[in-house]
Amino acid sequence: MNEDVLSTPGHLISLAARGFARLSEARLKPLGFGVGHVPILVALRDGKASTQRDLARFAKVEQPPMAQMLARMERDGLIERNPDPADGRSSLVTLTSTAKRRLPKATTTLFQGNRDALDGFSDEEATQFIGMLKRVIANLDQLAESDGS
Repeated sequence: MNEDVLSTPGHLISLAARGFARLSEARLKPLGFGVGHVPILVALRDGKASTQRDLARFAKVEQPPMAQMLARMERDGLIERNPDPADGRSSLVTLTSTAKRRLPKATTTLFQGNRDALDGFSDEEATQFIGMLKRVIANLDQLAESDGS
């Protein structure tokens, strides 16, 4: 079988992810957010403080990139860090009032981008597509765990 590597799910998902990232980045920039902020904003949006370690786990990234992201977000006035009363070695991270105020518009913007990207899909097709992507992600997570990654 002569398979086209550029038509494999991995390559196509990568292209789609980059396309979504470019679209989201362009639409979020006027609001003062970046696409990399989204997992942190989601984790903190309910006003619950969290630690850097919790945020890294939630976003599925390593600690050093999370530390860099939080430093940039703090510099940009999107988060605040305060000492954790239960553990003096760590800080609790919360969204600033500025970030909370901008978040609804950012969420609306992201949902609109997804609707635009799925233009021409029926509701059933979009639901099925999302379900399939979730299954692929679960499979990849399971493979990473079994490979020790």
